[in-house]
Amino acid sequence: MLMLGFAGFLGILKIVLMALAAFGLFDAAFRREDAFRAANKQNKVFWLIILGIALVVSYLFSILGILPIAGLVASIVYIVDVRPAVKQVSGGGNGGWGRRRGGSSSDGPYGPYNGRR
Repeated sequence: MLMLGFAGFLGILKIVLMALAAFGLFDAAFRREDAFRAANKQNKVFWLIILGIALVVSYLFSILGILPIAGLVASIVYIVDVRPAVKQVSGGGNGGWGRRRGGSSSDGPYGPYNGRR
């Protein structure tokens, strides 16, 4: 009975590890490449590879091994250190998803529309 509860707890922990790695991977995928360089945090491809490996390792291996723990550390480093720095450099917000940059509703792609003046 105790082992069944422990296995359930480890299963929940494995799902949490996978969720952290998946969140970091998708967040890094939708950030701009130049924001990583401007924040001086490696580059986008590096973080995509690291977080992708962390996701695969957390899925394939037992949580009690060293590889899932390394993947957890990489995910936490991205979420706590890299993500806020990249977010600040790229202007805050949510990385460009549905973000308005100010101006009125009559603004066109090259500036305000003046109505043939």
